Amino acid sequence: MALQVLSAENILLNQSVGDKESAIRLTGQILVDRGYVDASYIEKMLEREELTSTYMGNFVAIPHGTEDAKQAVKESGISIVQVPEGVDFGGGNIVKLLFGIAGKNNEHLEILSNIAIVCSEEENVTKIVHATTKEEILALFEGVN
Repeated sequence: MALQVLSAENILLNQSVGDKESAIRLTGQILVDRGYVDASYIEKMLEREELTSTYMGNFVAIPHGTEDAKQAVKESGISIVQVPEGVDFGGGNIVKLLFGIAGKNNEHLEILSNIAIVCSEEENVTKIVHATTKEEILALFEGVN
């Protein structure tokens, strides 16, 4: 049975992280713990961040693995980590929402598109940053295809 791409178990609310690496590791660990990826995927997420920042603007980062990380992906999935106090991603870029993504068979493009649709509206990002329940966050992604 395929895992749901995004479920309440994939979301961590009100987290506090010391730095970018810790934030990425936490985001990746959810994907590992939920069975979407092998543990090696986290190192590929950190490798990707070294190549180019996954900071997208508007307090959002989308850490994901490098091109050669595909063999570590078992199922497509998304993890969401809410960091209300923010974490510095360098260059004065503060991240309050991390979307960890893993895509099987190029499904990451659809996942990225869905995240972009929701996060293109600043109001939605604010709602996610201030959400007090996982259901509030899930509701914003329902019906996005």
